[in-house]
Amino acid sequence: MPLTKAELSRLRDLRDKKHREATGLFVIEGEKVVGELIAARFPFAEIYATAAWSGLERGRPHPRTAAGSPQLHVFEITVADMERISHYPTPSTVLAVGKINRVPLPAGALACGLTLALDGIQDPGNVGTLLRLADWFGLDRVLLSPDSADLFSQKVINASMGSFARVTVHTVPLAEALAGVKAPVLGCDLSGDDVHKLKPTRDAVLVIGSEGRGISEAVRPFVTHCVTIPKYGHAESLNAALAAAIVCDNLRRVSPR
Repeated sequence: MPLTKAELSRLRDLRDKKHREATGLFVIEGEKVVGELIAARFPFAEIYATAAWSGLERGRPHPRTAAGSPQLHVFEITVADMERISHYPTPSTVLAVGKINRVPLPAGALACGLTLALDGIQDPGNVGTLLRLADWFGLDRVLLSPDSADLFSQKVINASMGSFARVTVHTVPLAEALAGVKAPVLGCDLSGDDVHKLKPTRDAVLVIGSEGRGISEAVRPFVTHCVTIPKYGHAESLNAALAAAIVCDNLRRVSPR
């Protein structure tokens, strides 16, 4: 059955943050990313697919869904309707709708484990890559400042390569979250100490600032120790995600498991 005009409009509007926030829903499109999130047991509210989608089984659960995963509500739509709701010039075969869930940061949580704090990282590709990095290194949580790229944007989720569904992310004002934290708060800064000399610690917060401005003035007073990656060549700076990966690697080398 073709989608109604209201349904088409609702799904198209979800590409914009204001509509995502108003409805509490987001969309993600593409066989690869939808398959990754299904495999990670992400509870999609709805899935719209053309007959060409390999996962379509006429409303039955996706064949790759693990035991115990929620039932997936799959609706077969026409190629023409997929073209109307797609966010891409060349539509995919599947578009999924998920519910936005903003996870509150429990009091005292930053005192334990390793936390990655993203301070004004506005590039969605970088935010997604940083989620993937947190997943790779088994970090306990990610803090995302409100002025960073939206966690539920298509570009962030795509760049995370499925880590979006596995990493615990809290969108919080960082200055408020870091106030009173007893664990070391490490900040990446060109004037910092050599990251290779980090002392062993089980608990720490790593703050990554934006490539343009670095750590914000509001957050800087809460940084207890600045670290840098030694430079041997002539590049002006490192990509934020790349710098975070190097520091996380060193944190894992010195942090007892």
